Amino acid sequence: MYETTYHRASSVEDAVKLRSAREEGRYLSGGMTLIATMKQRLAAPSDLVDLRHIEAMKGITVEGRRVRIGAATPHADVASSSALRAVCPAICELAGMIGDPHVRHMGTIGGSVANNDPAADYPSAVLALNATVVTDRREIAAEDYFQGMFDTALEDGELITAITFEAPEKAGYAKFPNPASRYALAGVFVARTGSGVRVAVTGAGSNGVFRARDIEQALASSWSPEAISGVGMDASQMMEDMHATADYRANLVKVMAKRAVLAAQ
Repeated sequence: MYETTYHRASSVEDAVKLRSAREEGRYLSGGMTLIATMKQRLAAPSDLVDLRHIEAMKGITVEGRRVRIGAATPHADVASSSALRAVCPAICELAGMIGDPHVRHMGTIGGSVANNDPAADYPSAVLALNATVVTDRREIAAEDYFQGMFDTALEDGELITAITFEAPEKAGYAKFPNPASRYALAGVFVARTGSGVRVAVTGAGSNGVFRARDIEQALASSWSPEAISGVGMDASQMMEDMHATADYRANLVKVMAKRAVLAAQ
């Protein structure tokens, strides 16, 4: 690891000020990705601005069907929130599937969404729930936020402070995890609201998280696992690596979508 300077921010304003004064600085949330890449000398930020002690960026608020999750909220807190489970148990189940207990107690929703790993779990939930990514500067619709592998609409120095969404009528998440990393080889989040059905896929797409619109149409006509059987997934749009072929992932998306619908029931 290269030398770096550590800063502990006490507020959102303090964090933004510290980061903006350091051109090669980086925000540090859970550090599940950043610290690992720094250890491998694949990243060398001059300064780290720690966000974990900013109370305004922590916690879960549920008002009616409206949900706000602070960006510095650990996965374990999302998984164990009774208030959140009462309106959207699917996102609690998703959080409980991430990594291992150490990762779930250190990693945060804001860090995951900011990093936008193509196999991370949260991006599928944010996209399927039509959530809003709240930053220190603006609010970004999920549809506009995700722009490809590890690529987002965030500008340099922009800080995610919260994720907000309206709880759906029904939602479910299912994934086929890599047995070593627990990242998704294919993960599917389904959500049904009064305005329709949204389905988002992680871990399988060659360009990161994406909406499976053919599955959405099938479920809009019939909210059942059987409705997905006739849907064809384009393998040419799937990721292929040492863990799974594109054809295998294309099939996994359908299988996980069926399981997600079952989970939502």
